Amino acid sequence: MKKLLLLFVLNISATLFAQAAKDSELFLTLKKHDSIFFEKSFNQCDIAFLEKAIHPDLVFYHDQGGIQNKKTFLENVKKNICAKGSQKPIRKVKPESLEVYPLYSEGKLYGVVQTGIHDFYIREANKPDVFTSTAKFTHVYLLINKEWVLKEVLSFDHKS
Repeated sequence: MKKLLLLFVLNISATLFAQAAKDSELFLTLKKHDSIFFEKSFNQCDIAFLEKAIHPDLVFYHDQGGIQNKKTFLENVKKNICAKGSQKPIRKVKPESLEVYPLYSEGKLYGVVQTGIHDFYIREANKPDVFTSTAKFTHVYLLINKEWVLKEVLSFDHKS
């Protein structure tokens, strides 16, 4: 009986923490969201978009830059990613690396954990993008008023 109960609990646990299928509406929604979020905020430097897309209590953990809150994160994006100059950092996700894990409270979807690998490049006018590094990421998005808002970020394992 104990073995049956243990198998039942393990099966339920695996189901609750399973990633969303790569063809599911949730996965495809978050994949599209990731694409739009980074294209607008990181690659195009739409700071107004970025400010609205991240939670007021954002916490960003970076293995090279330390812990940042929303204010510090926005300052660093403006200074390091969106500074005027001939070279512009660009982020490209490895689509096959994306995983999405739904978060529920009392059966209601309230957020997701999204993980993956992204590559970074330097872009200069009239030149091909030049690879600079790769890193792993984990994002926690909360579903607030039907919008996905970035609440927590882990950016780690950066390699040149």
